[in-house]
Amino acid sequence: MDAKVIKKLIKEGEGFTIEFKECQTEISSSTYETVCSFSNRYGGHLLLGVTDDGEIIGVNPNSIEDMKRNFINTLNNRNKISPPLFLEFTEIKIGGDLILYIYVPISSLPITCSGKLFDRNGDADIDITTNTVMGAELYDRKRNYFTERKMFPYVNENMLRLSELMPKVRNMAQLRKADHPWINMTDMEIMQSADLYEIDPVTGKEGYNLAAVLLFGKDETIFSCCPGYITDCILRRDNVDRYDDRLMVTANLIEAYGQVLGFIQKHTPDPFYLEGVQAVSIRDKIAREIISNILCHREFSSTIPARVVIEDNQIVADNWNRSNLYGKLNPKTFTPNPKNPILARFFVSINYADVLGSGMRNLYKYTPIYANGKEPELIEGDIFKTIIPLPEFFTRNGQTNVHINDQINVQINVQLNETEQIVLDLLSKNPYITLNDVALHISRTTKTAHRNIKSLCDKNIIRRIGAKKDGHWEIIRAEQKIK
Repeated sequence: MDAKVIKKLIKEGEGFTIEFKECQTEISSSTYETVCSFSNRYGGHLLLGVTDDGEIIGVNPNSIEDMKRNFINTLNNRNKISPPLFLEFTEIKIGGDLILYIYVPISSLPITCSGKLFDRNGDADIDITTNTVMGAELYDRKRNYFTERKMFPYVNENMLRLSELMPKVRNMAQLRKADHPWINMTDMEIMQSADLYEIDPVTGKEGYNLAAVLLFGKDETIFSCCPGYITDCILRRDNVDRYDDRLMVTANLIEAYGQVLGFIQKHTPDPFYLEGVQAVSIRDKIAREIISNILCHREFSSTIPARVVIEDNQIVADNWNRSNLYGKLNPKTFTPNPKNPILARFFVSINYADVLGSGMRNLYKYTPIYANGKEPELIEGDIFKTIIPLPEFFTRNGQTNVHINDQINVQINVQLNETEQIVLDLLSKNPYITLNDVALHISRTTKTAHRNIKSLCDKNIIRRIGAKKDGHWEIIRAEQKIK
């Protein structure tokens, strides 16, 4: 979003999907009512620092940080906005004035503001709390639009893996935010807080929805509720008619994330890169956006599997989609629209994704660095496709270079399990990586990360150089091929 697009929105004037607020030093209560009504209707563009008639007056620069912080805190306060929303403002400079802009996407659930239900009508936010007819229409509209909200009243805890996965979820949430409220909640409280267990106010039915099944379901439960769910990972370099390697992922979304990430890490290069003074894996940053998109933004009513295909010079990821646009997306004009907001919010909470819209920004930021100046392609239609070019040095004269992971594999004469191999790869690429970052990369607890590092030390493969805080890891065993 840039000044040119903002000016065009202002020229269009207020309406169903555009709202102006003066709000020069603080955010008014009516702003949250607009967020609520946008979420409940078509979504919309909200601009602060603009009068009702379209005059740009700007926001006080000294107040911007406080306004942003208060906005985020309010959206995460269930007494004000329920269920919570993950949104943030962007600063746009027009002439000598700064305005705050945010796109509010349509929500999968009815959103309330201070316990009241608002809907959008023209350029007005209408309180429909006591209007039973309009309220019922809103609930029907939400229920029929989002597949993830399909309820399965007969699914019970025995058909889910809550006891196995909830400790991992709490740990990941805590890694993202030290005082995350899920830490001290019961399993059911988390499910209700994340809108995975619902009560239909129209029919009175209650139970787990499809989002809950996809995140926590046993394999047979997922297959029963969503027969087409599968993520097909393919390596196609030498044998282009079939494949060189393949992984069919049918696990729940929490575990599927790590499995797909491991496949991409196994078959793509990860060149050394410093962001400031910190070594980062730009390959993993790009993979994170690819994976979060195909796992939580796909249309699950389709039997067409999501795919990640790694070719000689590019990665192509595609999934069935409920499209709002057609053709190649332009990052300057694109406005995000969540396909599965419940899953998207859950992914944000466990750090599998960032706030809505950041995925495209990250892809356009890191792909040119990763692929020698080449940009990604995101194409929307009935099939959503993401194309990420690979670095030019990865192929030469039609021959595929051995990448870092393979070099490690052929150097160690010890059999490693999958997690140990991933941990070893992480340590080799970033010897200064922290235990928390290792746990985050492997989607496990810090205790599990420590256990795998200790195993590598016991096998005389790595050793610690220097102090616990200021030291680093060194690969010490590199003589023969793996058995």
